[in-house]
Amino acid sequence: MPQFDFANVFWPQLAWLAVFFIVLYFGVVRATLPKLGKVMTAREDRIAGDLSAAQAAKQAADEIDTRYHAELEAAREQSRNAIAAAKLEAAGVGEQRLKAASAAADARLAEAETRIAASRAEAQDTLRVAAAESAAAIVARLTGREPAHEAALAKVGASLAGQD
Repeated sequence: MPQFDFANVFWPQLAWLAVFFIVLYFGVVRATLPKLGKVMTAREDRIAGDLSAAQAAKQAADEIDTRYHAELEAAREQSRNAIAAAKLEAAGVGEQRLKAASAAADARLAEAETRIAASRAEAQDTLRVAAAESAAAIVARLTGREPAHEAALAKVGASLAGQD
């Protein structure tokens, strides 16, 4: 077998191997490396462009986010102020209603006190007349003589005035 005859075959095969390696290496390197370099340069440029575009988009998004939060806080503050104003207005309206209700209650109370005083005076007059009639009847029974109605009223009035 000739492939196992290392004495005659080894050196020529080694020389051809070196020739083909050099031809293929430099052929591939010369043909492929410039294309590969262009592709790598294009990819690096594209990645750098994408990174700068992403950074610009992030800055724009951060600015939008900052403005959004500032506007949101301003809207919250405006809402708080509106709520506080509404509370003050409602408190004022409630206070006015309370004053009106208090005035109406005071008027009713004064009217009721007037009616009570009138009823009390009427009851005292009725009681005075009843007491005078009772006293006159008692005196008539005990003495057999009936006193004058005006005299009995005067005595009962004097007696009640002394107790007050």
